[in-house]
Amino acid sequence: MSMPGMPGRGLAGMQGDTGGMSPQEQMMVKTIQGVMESCPGKTVMAGCMGFVLGGAFGLFMSSMSYDTPLTAAGQQLTNLPVREQLRRGFKDMGSRSFSSAKNFGIVGAIFSGTECCIEGFRAKNDMTNGIAAGCITGGVLGAKAGPQAAAVGCAGFAAFSTAIEYYLRMPSD
Repeated sequence: MSMPGMPGRGLAGMQGDTGGMSPQEQMMVKTIQGVMESCPGKTVMAGCMGFVLGGAFGLFMSSMSYDTPLTAAGQQLTNLPVREQLRRGFKDMGSRSFSSAKNFGIVGAIFSGTECCIEGFRAKNDMTNGIAAGCITGGVLGAKAGPQAAAVGCAGFAAFSTAIEYYLRMPSD
């Protein structure tokens, strides 16, 4: 039986600290870790993951909204052939999914990039980073609608970030 830091067979047949990797594999792992720990890498990753999650969320939400025959738009839709109804429905689902994906991606990228920059500037990893990043993200997203919307966005995102940070930093039992 080997102990941590001791040479010999480790978990799952891994040898020593290298885990049985060749020098080329070790260099690739270091490069990937370096990208994942950099602010641009985190920003791109959060934006892409937000895009995927937003697309799935938008697809789900668009499938839940439907026109009933009780509305004027619903009556027009029910008078169309089934193939045309499906075409319009899928087109609507696609446009809503893309819109939601784009919005989630933007929010994820702004928040993650801002939080990483604040953490690097402060050289601390605490709740203040997430709260400040939430405020900046909300302010940036609300800035187009004016200063009052930016302030409300800042307060809203900061409050949400506070709740999430508090929950994630709670001691586990």
